[in-house]
Amino acid sequence: MLLDTDVLLDVAFDRQPNVDASGELLDRLERGREKAFIAWHTVSNFYYLVAPSHGGPGARDFILDLTRFVAVAETDTRAVRYAAELPMRDFEDALQVAAARACGARHIVTRSVRDFDRSPILALTPSEALAELIRS
Repeated sequence: MLLDTDVLLDVAFDRQPNVDASGELLDRLERGREKAFIAWHTVSNFYYLVAPSHGGPGARDFILDLTRFVAVAETDTRAVRYAAELPMRDFEDALQVAAARACGARHIVTRSVRDFDRSPILALTPSEALAELIRS
């Protein structure tokens, strides 16, 4: 699975009511054997949004901790070109899809499932992703 930036932001900003499912998902990924990824650009987007309120060191610590159990999807020029050709409204979401495709993710985990309605990769909410992990 590939985690969209909003899942990480819910945890970093303790956004209610979304932090519960997002936090539980990250906890399960940290403890489990399931593979999860983030897109390369998620790292910079996350830092840019979190550093002003949590400080640069706090944002970096979160990223360092996260990347102990979540890998960064390897993408390249072809992935960017693929994203640009997707029929999606938001290019950043298309980049998430391209990253998910590059790492072989079956799902994109996001709070904004509707933003991925034209995605060739199924989008799940954090709650749905947790249920999927529990079933497997």
